[in-house]
Amino acid sequence: MQLVVLRDKHAMAREVDVCEAAVRAVVGLLDDERCAPGGPWYAAVRRWVDGGRIRKLVRRADGKRWDDVQALPGVLVTQDGPDGFGPARVRALPPGPVRPLPRALAKLQVSGTSFPPERVSSSADALAIVEATPLERITSGKLAAQCAHAAQRLYETADEARRASWRADGFRVEVRWPGPDEWAARPRPVSIVDAGFTELDGPAETARALWRSEP
Repeated sequence: MQLVVLRDKHAMAREVDVCEAAVRAVVGLLDDERCAPGGPWYAAVRRWVDGGRIRKLVRRADGKRWDDVQALPGVLVTQDGPDGFGPARVRALPPGPVRPLPRALAKLQVSGTSFPPERVSSSADALAIVEATPLERITSGKLAAQCAHAAQRLYETADEARRASWRADGFRVEVRWPGPDEWAARPRPVSIVDAGFTELDGPAETARALWRSEP
């Protein structure tokens, strides 16, 4: 699955808002009626999910390149930031092969995507919580993908009543960075272990997820 993040140098979004917008875009796409049986995205999503590797690639764009991406099918989420920061904008596209890519995607860079590491969420009342590892150094783009992995698993294991409540709240999520001691002491229902093929040296737990109502 390709995710494209707006990186506007003149109105930079916070890292936390980018991660939360990525979650909302991915879960929103999976919940979209176009992913339901008979929908145009159903077969692609089923192949991707059933394959066992929910790989996501986060690319960055601005200006005309960002505008070009909006012509591709997908789900766009905009999340406003606090004063002094721009909004986070993320477009999630239905899963597809890495090659060949649509021309609008092939031009975009993947590695080194970073945003100001402001980490105080404005979504403290959200129904879902994603925790990011305090033990690894991860770029903002990679972290957004890992947070989206965790939220996807949370969505997939939820019953319809919980999905409906989350849907009504716009799939908002609070992304947190617990300290090392809390991370070690409090496992969560959903845990994402990255295989270590890109930024990390080896398999490492990168993100966790839970419902706010859980202890």
